[in-house]
Amino acid sequence: MGFFGKLFNREKKEKLDEGLQKTKEGVWGKISRAIAGKSKIDDDLLDDLEESFITSDVGVDTTLKIIDRIRDRVARDKYVNIEELNRLLAEEIAGLLEKPQENNPVGEDFTLKKGSDPYVIMVVGVNGVGKTTTIGKLAAQFKKAGNKVVLGAADTFRAAAIEQLDIWGERVGVPVIKQKMGSDPAAVAFDTLNSAKAQGADVVIIDTAGRLHNKIGLMNELTKIKSVMKRVVPDAPQEILLVLDGSTGQNAFEQAKQFVAATEVNALAVTKLDGTAKGGVVIGISDQFKIPVKYIGIGEGLDDLQVFNPEEFVKTLFSL
Repeated sequence: MGFFGKLFNREKKEKLDEGLQKTKEGVWGKISRAIAGKSKIDDDLLDDLEESFITSDVGVDTTLKIIDRIRDRVARDKYVNIEELNRLLAEEIAGLLEKPQENNPVGEDFTLKKGSDPYVIMVVGVNGVGKTTTIGKLAAQFKKAGNKVVLGAADTFRAAAIEQLDIWGERVGVPVIKQKMGSDPAAVAFDTLNSAKAQGADVVIIDTAGRLHNKIGLMNELTKIKSVMKRVVPDAPQEILLVLDGSTGQNAFEQAKQFVAATEVNALAVTKLDGTAKGGVVIGISDQFKIPVKYIGIGEGLDDLQVFNPEEFVKTLFSL
């Protein structure tokens, strides 16, 4: 079927199209203006495309990589013309997006390849990026797919974080394991996994503190949480999920750099894409950090958190 031949749920596709509308207008609108009136793909056009991508928050390094790939394709495939440029750009950008690992147990509909131990997701990210909301939506989606879910309130630095997770637990109908503010986060994680195993849970989602003013302290805290969880589930956490706010554009790059240095992030969630034209940041972050974007937030509803499909993301941006 080829890279762009996979089937995608129509309802999800419609939500994706709607949620990425501003990004599509921003990225594709700039590209369309760069192409307008041009009869051939030359250096002037490539310079205009370069500016279009950079101002769409794709990032300088990734933009240069895209332009170099297009230049090579044009030199190699002499028949390339303006009409084909749209498809060419889509193919090259899709090739830069990191794909989930082949052994990834989470399907596009949040189904889970279940094992004897629960699948543990440790969620990291600065305050304000939509971390707790993402956890709540993840819990809702996993539960909807037939999984038993337990949440752990290991962000004990802020009382509000515990309360917010509690509210989401009640809303979604999943248990939240918590202690009082100031408790040892690792102890909360340990209790959560023990409780989850006792309940026969399929998925455990652990919230963690979002402060970055002391990277060494954060690194030590996250390392301790991981170490303690392994006493209960040897390969936990199977997923260390960094939540980034897509509307912050290049600031999300800096956050990613900080957290990748602090812990072994192996999955990304990019939130708030529905309210911004800066969704191009998804391309740059995935390319620069070689970490797959696993989930995207494209609206306020519980169902507006999707498992990221790179092919459909690119097809949406380029109206394919």
